[in-house]
Amino acid sequence: MSKSFNLEYDEPKKARLDAFLNEQIEDLTRSQLQKFIKDGNVLVNEAPVSKTGAKLTKGDKILVNVPEEEPIKAIPENIPIDVVYEDSDVLVVNKPQGMVVHPAAGHPDKTLVNAILYHCQINDDDVIRPGIVHRIDKDTSGLLMIAKNNLAKQSLMQQLKEKSNLREYLAIVHGNFKERTGKINAPLGRSKFDRKKQAVVEGGRHAVTHFTVLEQFENYSLLKLKLETGRTHQIRVHMQYIGHPVAGDPLYGPKNTLQGKGQFLHAKTLGFVHPRTNEWMEFSVEPPKVFLDTLDKLRH
Repeated sequence: MSKSFNLEYDEPKKARLDAFLNEQIEDLTRSQLQKFIKDGNVLVNEAPVSKTGAKLTKGDKILVNVPEEEPIKAIPENIPIDVVYEDSDVLVVNKPQGMVVHPAAGHPDKTLVNAILYHCQINDDDVIRPGIVHRIDKDTSGLLMIAKNNLAKQSLMQQLKEKSNLREYLAIVHGNFKERTGKINAPLGRSKFDRKKQAVVEGGRHAVTHFTVLEQFENYSLLKLKLETGRTHQIRVHMQYIGHPVAGDPLYGPKNTLQGKGQFLHAKTLGFVHPRTNEWMEFSVEPPKVFLDTLDKLRH
């Protein structure tokens, strides 16, 4: 069912239409709003406006008509995946850097889920995220556990909720440390200044990250990070918060950084109790070549 937003601009200074809508409508991204404007779905004083940078003046009335989205459904695609472990209940994969985990409006295909559905049978009613119990960002590489049935999904999700599983990451971050270990306990929520970002905010969701300094180089450090909670962009935001953003991070890091294909963050180790056998299982994979090559350069 389509919906609409009725707004009024009441500031004395002029403002860009797309910027104003981005501030006012939390449910939509700026790129979505810009597309609605170009497609004639935004009216200012009852007249369609096609320019995203159109200027608003005090008293302007804006109507945003949100068109109905076509339903997204994950379909099998013949995409190679790196299977680390598999049985009738669980699948552990090493996701490459640059691959999105599941379909969404901006990337309906070529995701890890599309590849998994081609590889094996997933018995799950969720048509967009079948088998997915946790995620890692597009440009983060490493291990993910996939549930192949409801028994496995409930068990793995419960372990995540109880924080009884193991998730350890490697990251190259900016700067050096005086301490060898640390704990970041800072609540996370959507940034008030940029809706694409998460931030440490008062009243946000509880988030805890532990870190250990493994090596230090000139202006950079290699860390092992252990997640106690699993919030969106948790490691990336927490490291920025303490003044050591992840190198190469296009969203939370500085522009002058190590050259790569996104943030130097890798989900190296994953551990959980098998949902059927109750056996503790633990897996570990090395970071991708660009990560290892960069480490070699920093060491020399």
